[in-house]
Amino acid sequence: MSHTLTAKEQSLSRIFSADYVFHIPGYQRPYSWGTEQARELIEDLVTALSLAPQNLGDSTPYFLGSIVLIKSESSTEATVVDGQQRLTTLTLLLSAIRAAVSDSAVQNEITSCIYERGSVVKATQPSYRLSLRDRDRGFFRTHVQHEDGLMRLIALNDRLPDAQDRLRSNARVFMTELSKLPQTDLVRLVQFIITRCYLVTVATPDLDSAYRIFGVLNSRGLDLSATDILKADIIGQIEDSLRDEYTRRWESKEEDLGRSEFGDLFSHIRMVYRKSKPHGTLLKEFKEHVLTAHHPRPLVDEVIIPMAEAFSELRDAVYTSTQHAESVNEHLTWLNRLEFNDWVPPALRFFVLHRNDPGLVLDFFRDLERLSYSMLIRKIGPNGRIERFSALTTAVESEMDLFDVSSPLQLSAEEQHLTYMALDGAMYDTHSSRALALLLLRLDRLMSDATATYQHDVVSVEHVMPQQPAPNSTWEVWMPDKADHQRWVHRFGNLALLSRKKNSSASNRDFGWKKSSYFTKGGTSAFALTTEVLQHAEWTLDVLERRQARMVGLLESHWRLQGRRSKEELSKELLRLLEGDGSSIVFEIASSRSGISAQARQHPDRFTILKGSQARLNWSGKNHAYEQLRIELQRSGALSASPDGTHLVFVVDTDFSSPSAASAVVVGRADNGRTTWRIKGSTITYGAWKDNQPARQDAEAVS
Repeated sequence: MSHTLTAKEQSLSRIFSADYVFHIPGYQRPYSWGTEQARELIEDLVTALSLAPQNLGDSTPYFLGSIVLIKSESSTEATVVDGQQRLTTLTLLLSAIRAAVSDSAVQNEITSCIYERGSVVKATQPSYRLSLRDRDRGFFRTHVQHEDGLMRLIALNDRLPDAQDRLRSNARVFMTELSKLPQTDLVRLVQFIITRCYLVTVATPDLDSAYRIFGVLNSRGLDLSATDILKADIIGQIEDSLRDEYTRRWESKEEDLGRSEFGDLFSHIRMVYRKSKPHGTLLKEFKEHVLTAHHPRPLVDEVIIPMAEAFSELRDAVYTSTQHAESVNEHLTWLNRLEFNDWVPPALRFFVLHRNDPGLVLDFFRDLERLSYSMLIRKIGPNGRIERFSALTTAVESEMDLFDVSSPLQLSAEEQHLTYMALDGAMYDTHSSRALALLLLRLDRLMSDATATYQHDVVSVEHVMPQQPAPNSTWEVWMPDKADHQRWVHRFGNLALLSRKKNSSASNRDFGWKKSSYFTKGGTSAFALTTEVLQHAEWTLDVLERRQARMVGLLESHWRLQGRRSKEELSKELLRLLEGDGSSIVFEIASSRSGISAQARQHPDRFTILKGSQARLNWSGKNHAYEQLRIELQRSGALSASPDGTHLVFVVDTDFSSPSAASAVVVGRADNGRTTWRIKGSTITYGAWKDNQPARQDAEAVS
């Protein structure tokens, strides 16, 4: 048998053509991508499209990863060893665009990418580009691949198997995001996906070699080899007399961290400089964003070595200081327990700069824990986390007051509200088991006055009152109203922690048996919140209400959520602000596309941009007096280049004669500040606010 391996970079126009007939074998796991991955995919594609030139043929190819196939070169039949999730989700996305676009010709062309219709005259059956496992194949064809299926899928309210339920949930995500785009952009989006998005197809004719390839592609070797290449590049540029010393220092830090985490460190350093979601390999982006900012020796001395030392302390929670070390390490311990590590880049940048100020270090990591756990509770996805933590890195570098209400380190009143409402809701039903267990462990630590330590191999979350109480049981006596049961069963007040795996057969047992035989080992529980359950003789609505209030209250106090405001409350506050003189209002310019943000305040005789605000690097508009104003601000030192050279930063509060002069300096062209500046956290423009001022106030001249 031939063992020829082929690897080709191919656009989706080739992938979804007659060149391939993809089959998902029965031994593959079911479709498992959730709404987070689906939302991340479409947001990334829409962002890439927004950056593409008008002629899509001139745009940079967008790489979607690789797929591994068992396929001979002479056949179109391809068994998918790796890539099921990508191919299925891309097919679902094409189906969603077909349902959202109104042009029938575009709809027909999208259909040809999904399947070829059968012919009565030619007596042929439909030919599908992708066939799922037997269990989901018919459902996928009916509700995704066929033209009229997707809207019926979205409208389905039936209970579905997990894989089919994920298809429905992801379809709803796609349709929600696509509804935000005009028809012209929908057409451009599908053009971009089909013509400018690429997959690498790795094909081999037998199963064994396919799985070996799969293992290699999914190992961590690629990122780690990137650090070896970077080492050769950086150390190789250092003069001969110092090269051995720098090699020894580099390898010493690599050995201290371990090769795997040394590679992670370089990914974090890349993010410190990149400040947005990566769109290329570590090697490529490290060279573009880090190597261009430093000469080799300063790069090692001032970036790699200090950040390696900082990363070691942060990762192991071993901060040392004569003050606050124990409290700092407590916060670091809980940050390291999170299922994401997007918080690490701003933490590294901050720690290198301020390590020797223990009071400031404590305040920073206390608030970083608060922000990070709020994002976990509010289920903020990767793109949202990267955007927020990148803004925090910028704030750290620009020496912004990180504890001001406008700082990206702080939770807004609405974010506090959303965090509190989620904590007070049906957390077991809304969050992953891993996230829920972590939050309950954090709560348990607070309930035990920070004395509890955890060395358990297994931690499980269990309901006290069962999800489905047995008929005529004591549970139904204590909670006779089914509406009360549904309201309370999945909330914190009804949950306990176990240091063992859950036992489904024990869930419906009576309360006394659970306390004596299930919630304890040897008559005691390792967890404070479970020990609290053991103290109750009955499990009534009153007990649940008091326990819920205490548990949520502890987290509210620890994460300082007392300043929370709902959208409705904030709207009322904004209306009151509209009647003020503006000195208490923060106006902002925030551009996700250019990656800049600026904040300002209005005073009776001036408009002031606040320290730490950003401005575009270059003037892009026509000649104007405001261009000269920018130059003068740069000469005076009020406006300087950011550390990574991607934008300008205001290093002091800077006064302007008008909001238009201020916005022109920020955006790099003549601008109407009345429409560009908005009240922070709202859509209210400066002009709308100004026009709403009482007639007795003096009008401000704007240019």
